Amino acid sequence: MEHENCLGESNEWYTPPEIFDALGCRFDLDPFSPSHDHWTPADAFYTQAEDGMAQDWGGRFVFVNPPFGGRNGHVPALLKFLENGNGVGVFRAYTSAAWFHDHAVKAECFLFPRGKTKFVKPDGSIGKAPGGGVVFLGVGERAADVLSSSGLGWFVRNC
Repeated sequence: MEHENCLGESNEWYTPPEIFDALGCRFDLDPFSPSHDHWTPADAFYTQAEDGMAQDWGGRFVFVNPPFGGRNGHVPALLKFLENGNGVGVFRAYTSAAWFHDHAVKAECFLFPRGKTKFVKPDGSIGKAPGGGVVFLGVGERAADVLSSSGLGWFVRNC
């Protein structure tokens, strides 16, 4: 997934493998993968060249770590993730943002990880703690089971 830094430059930032270890599951699809041989435990991948946003996710159990882009740049991916209705997605934990209250709150469950998630750069180095935290959103019963048993942080079901 690409994240944009404070200077507006795009950088690749990957979900750390230990997150997947804690989730302990396999996904059907990673629609925002850096490559087809990335460590995301998924059966299928769409890379940037294949444009995961333009592809049909077909209700499959997805892992979504979208390009965050500029202000609200990740919202189209969030909307598609929610519409897909099945999976786990990592998004900014900007709980005061309008997009969060308009869209993220529609997820069936939330996992707020302890501390700040340190994403991995393409060269394998670990990024410094980001300026803000992230939240793992879950849609579908399988996502709720995976997030609630992960031990990564505070799990909340949306009533």
